[in-house]
Amino acid sequence: MKLTGLYQINLKKQKVWDALNDPEVLKQAIPGCEELKKNSDTEFTATATNKIGPFNVTFTGDIELKDLNPPNSYKITGSGNSPVGFASGEATVSLEDHEGGTKLAYTVEANVGGKIAQVGSRLIDMTAKKMADIFFGKFSELITPKLTTTKSHENIEKLTSIKKNIFKPLNKTLIYSIVAICLVISGYYFLA
Repeated sequence: MKLTGLYQINLKKQKVWDALNDPEVLKQAIPGCEELKKNSDTEFTATATNKIGPFNVTFTGDIELKDLNPPNSYKITGSGNSPVGFASGEATVSLEDHEGGTKLAYTVEANVGGKIAQVGSRLIDMTAKKMADIFFGKFSELITPKLTTTKSHENIEKLTSIKKNIFKPLNKTLIYSIVAICLVISGYYFLA
């Protein structure tokens, strides 16, 4: 199976590169990751549980970073085993300056075997694509700076103040109008 994808991340390339090599960020971004242990600068051991077809699969495996070209690209190779099968694969990740941020491109080639291979290649392909989208989406969310600043809070307060000032006179006018209408109606009944 082969998968490709592109993501635009609104950070400089070096910051994205640093995050791609940060075990804590990776642990939070990997779907179902229970443990990610850094064995060296280029080797990790991971345990993750995910649903693949009818199976709830826990894989334990080794991950290695190869062909490092900081902060532009690297290759990730990995293999894992579970009671219902095995998976192995390789991903090439490249970073490129793009539109004031970084364009992240990936290509993944993976193989599965054992009982999980029996669920069908389309289901495995869909699951792999979904997991890649979850990983890179979560990764982007984790490392992209939030827009909540003091300036944003000041703008929200100004809008709230404007909203209150617009509706205050409107509420008084509405109340006076209702009272006036009631007086006119009651006066009409008394005079008639």
